[in-house]
Amino acid sequence: MDNVTTQTQDKPIVFESPVPKHVGFIMDGNGRWAKARGLRRSEGHRQGVENLKEILEACGEFGIKYVTIYAFSTENWNRPQAEVSFLLSIIDYYIERELDNLDKQGVQLRHIGELDGLAPRLQRKIQKAIEQTRNNDRLILNVAFNYGGRAEIVRAVKQIVAAGIPAEEITEQTISQHLYTAFQPDPDLIIRTGGELRLSNFLIWQATYAEYYSTPVFWPDFNREELRKALEHYCSRERRFGGVKDEE
Repeated sequence: MDNVTTQTQDKPIVFESPVPKHVGFIMDGNGRWAKARGLRRSEGHRQGVENLKEILEACGEFGIKYVTIYAFSTENWNRPQAEVSFLLSIIDYYIERELDNLDKQGVQLRHIGELDGLAPRLQRKIQKAIEQTRNNDRLILNVAFNYGGRAEIVRAVKQIVAAGIPAEEITEQTISQHLYTAFQPDPDLIIRTGGELRLSNFLIWQATYAEYYSTPVFWPDFNREELRKALEHYCSRERRFGGVKDEE
């Protein structure tokens, strides 16, 4: 396959094949990053949010069109109340501080997950961010907030039933079109920081044939260079989607 050159602010980066169109990030390790430094878990989450700006900029430089970040899962409500409250305040703060900057950079914000259960003020901020950036198309950023993959599939099935679609007419495409990510390409690559080897209920329908990349690097330390390594690893793989090579 022909090499692909991506122009960055520093110098051209040459990949062995096209970079993924859609990358999902499971941003893990904030708490462990903080603990290793004798800090509170909240400081790890704070640094994780600060790191997001650099990674989004790098994604744009490398030519990635769609990014989905796992910001807050439906299971995260089970964490200590103080930590949950801090995580909710972090997303509130991030929108307040970064919305105009993301808008200027051509980032379109989309929310995947349930708004129910969030404070009305935060719901309004999320909806404002979506509306303000709706016409941008340089990079599509899906923020999985109050999101769970199984709950997403249940929601899709309920919508299909409510629409009166006969069972014999339901296809994989029907379900895909009722997911939060409807009419977006499925993720090509899922990156998980912090060394864990599981999807944790993230895009479990969409990521069926995604390549998976796990790194022991904690999210606050996952920088542009670490992203480049992940993309190089992705480009070295041969995606078969259940098939085999001709010579096999």
